[in-house]
Amino acid sequence: MARACDVYGIGNALVDIQYRVTPEFLARAGIEKGVMTLIGEDRHHELLEHLGNDVLKRSSGGSAANSMIAVANLGGRATYACKVAKDEYGDFYLQDLAAAGVASNGFQGEGITGKCLVMITDDADRTMNTYLGITGTFGPEQLEPDVIRESDYLYIEGYLVASDDGFDAAVAAQAVAHAGRTRVSLSLSDPSIVAAFGDRMRALVAGGVDLLFCNEAEARAFTETGNENDACSALETLVGAYAVTYEARGAVVWHGGKRFHSPGFSVDAVDTNGAGDMFAGAYLFGMTHGLDAAQSAKLANYASMRVVAQYGPRLDESLDGEIEQILSM
Repeated sequence: MARACDVYGIGNALVDIQYRVTPEFLARAGIEKGVMTLIGEDRHHELLEHLGNDVLKRSSGGSAANSMIAVANLGGRATYACKVAKDEYGDFYLQDLAAAGVASNGFQGEGITGKCLVMITDDADRTMNTYLGITGTFGPEQLEPDVIRESDYLYIEGYLVASDDGFDAAVAAQAVAHAGRTRVSLSLSDPSIVAAFGDRMRALVAGGVDLLFCNEAEARAFTETGNENDACSALETLVGAYAVTYEARGAVVWHGGKRFHSPGFSVDAVDTNGAGDMFAGAYLFGMTHGLDAAQSAKLANYASMRVVAQYGPRLDESLDGEIEQILSM
């Protein structure tokens, strides 16, 4: 019997605000290039003032939200559990998420809606400074156990382990999923998160993960290995399946006890923000719509290529009508 939802995502609800900047700006502002850095409220206000009003794009975001939007973009059914504030940004977030076709619990509380300041340089690299705001208190009480049980997959954003409440929510959601025979997928999110909260990540993996998403740097950090092959071999002893992304090279996938390489698609990248999120969402769409692992990886690589060729972490046009053509490439 088909379930009511394809993927139930949990993660931080952040309004993504994108800017074009120079490496010199990042240096002057004391911002480490190419990584995600958590910042406090005062620093978030300071950076908003420095960055000014020259905004490329504003959208509902957060890593798992971007992946759920990718599922919906391809014609799937996605639900996102999140927490935003009763403010202008919170209202915008929920309206934008609904417009993207993603269902949500729509919880709003007192505080400040979280924001991710995405700074893009001419080399298409993205640097993120994230103020969690109220999403830092996202916890088990925001979960919808009945919806998790009626979903094919639970998708846990790895960034959640950076807060006590978020980690508790991830553990609770994982337990509900296992009890309801919902498959569990997890993203490692960022090497800095793996480095700082590796014990929590490993606890989630030890709790049972059917499908792991990460990039090469995250895989090596998580497994504490020095090369691609060793990292993949180590992951194969820990999770049911994985997809490790390698930017333009595509992805290495392990599924059903077999490892294979899925080639990437060539493109002139302008913004790598959201590439991994798009990959995860498209792959999960494939796995919940009758595609095998190789087809799901091909679709995910193509969708990631399309998203890095534009500004912003999501596609402006649906790929729903292009899937058959993409798989035939």
